[in-house]
Amino acid sequence: MDVLVAMRTFRRVVERDSFSLAAVDLGQSTAAVSKQVRQLEERLGSLLLLRTTRRMSLSEAGQAYFSECCHLLDELDALERATQVGASEPSGRLRVNAPLSFGLKVLSPILVAFMQRYPELKVELTLNDRLLDVISEGFDVSLRIRRRLPDSSLIARRLGEVQQVICAAPAYLLAKGTPHRVEDLRAHSCLAYRLAEYPDSWHLQGPQGISRLELPVRLAVDNSLMLSDMLLAGLGIGALPSFIAQPLLDSGQLLQVLCGQSMPRRSIYALYTSQRHMPQKVRVFVDFLADALETLPLMNTPTAASCTAGLGGA
Repeated sequence: MDVLVAMRTFRRVVERDSFSLAAVDLGQSTAAVSKQVRQLEERLGSLLLLRTTRRMSLSEAGQAYFSECCHLLDELDALERATQVGASEPSGRLRVNAPLSFGLKVLSPILVAFMQRYPELKVELTLNDRLLDVISEGFDVSLRIRRRLPDSSLIARRLGEVQQVICAAPAYLLAKGTPHRVEDLRAHSCLAYRLAEYPDSWHLQGPQGISRLELPVRLAVDNSLMLSDMLLAGLGIGALPSFIAQPLLDSGQLLQVLCGQSMPRRSIYALYTSQRHMPQKVRVFVDFLADALETLPLMNTPTAASCTAGLGGA
């Protein structure tokens, strides 16, 4: 038995909380993965994993061994990278998770350029607006757009900001009138992003300070692209991230309203597992993305020309 191989297998089983998922990641059969873990336990003379027909968990000895195992393997990987001759190209599989709308509107062209720059990397991208567990799902990097992040053991690198834009279709504003004050929104149909930190209310900063408005929500959806479709159809007023809103504002399909009010900006974060030495494939991806976002015009605040002075009644 190759002890280092068995240690890597054991680590992957724990991270994926599954023998079968670890087997897929490692390109082995489930039986082969199970055998390696069993041989490792026999070598150590200690039970590392507690198995039942329904679930699997670490024993007390397994918890201690897993922590030291991860530390040792990370140190070994870092040592190998540091002693390699020349600057080798990053290779292997990079598993990335990102929000659906951000992935389609922003990440797609960046990813094309990234893969052209690093041809030895294989990228596996999962688009999901829900916050997935980076460790248990086996991701190398998770991209998230939030006002703030919950406390966790993950490393978070801030890559940029996204402005939320309050907007509506011209046809809706002609029919229902343009709101000029925050209070006017109470007489309108509001469309909400269901996965926001506060899906039923907006926090707005204006000349009179910060206002918090409980929204009269007519429709709540969990994807910003769907929300933009509903706004274009004239169902109401809603807030879109600037990378979706700006092209629609430029074309006149949507109009910005309440231009004197701004919503709190959301930050774009790259999250990855806390370890002393960042894998080269993760480092180059995060650096590449950070550089690309700095110059992307769609991340900027919409221009004043995008704002309507008013359509329909007050």
